Amino acid sequence: MNEILAAAELIAAARRTGVSLAALPSALAPRDEADGYRIQTTVHDILGRERGRLAGYKIGCTSPVMQQYLGIPHPCGGGVFASAVQASGVALNHGDFVRVGVECEIAVRLGHDLDAGLAPFTAETVAEAIEAYHPAIEIVDDRYADWSTLGAPTLIADDFFAAGCVLGEAVPRSRAPALATVAGRAILNGAEAARGTGADVLGHPHNALAWLANHLAAGGSMLRAGEIVLTGSLVKTLWLDAGDEVTMDLSELGSVSARFG
Repeated sequence: MNEILAAAELIAAARRTGVSLAALPSALAPRDEADGYRIQTTVHDILGRERGRLAGYKIGCTSPVMQQYLGIPHPCGGGVFASAVQASGVALNHGDFVRVGVECEIAVRLGHDLDAGLAPFTAETVAEAIEAYHPAIEIVDDRYADWSTLGAPTLIADDFFAAGCVLGEAVPRSRAPALATVAGRAILNGAEAARGTGADVLGHPHNALAWLANHLAAGGSMLRAGEIVLTGSLVKTLWLDAGDEVTMDLSELGSVSARFG
């Protein structure tokens, strides 16, 4: 446990100061992804004293394009602090990040708890807990000396690049389009930079949500009413320069935009 706390303190300090995180000392580096999630939980406890509660979670590596890009063939989860959740149209400071990027996402907001005792969950059972969907920009931060050398356990320990999100207007579940056919377009400074569909997210975003609910249940935790979940990027990460403006257009689900000055 002392090693878990020591690793979490190093990660939290790097995030607090904006210093790029290098490989953790061998005695502290997570041995596997389970260790990574234990460290992540402690990072949340440490940073939560300054940043407040978690608003929910993000899921990474749910689409083929992101799995290939990161070289990780399965989903990975991280936390999202409520203080880092923004509304569409927000202007953010590019200099507040180490290397900021954005991803095109379908976010869900839960209407009731997914009690761990009801696991295993399926796409069908988690759908009943969803109150609404949002077009979303996930804000990611490459705050690493070289992420490609760190490995999934350390990235997981540091919330897997998570740095916040921007949410568009909520669409109630009763009025939502068929998510698998939602077309996502990433528009950078007025020009389309990438596109994908909801089906790119593990076949359907509800499959990603079920993965997260089962992952949390296995650790004795659960998704709760009011939490948001970013289900995974439909496109490859776009890394931004100062002054960039980005819009994610998710067809019938709506659009969401932000500027990084």
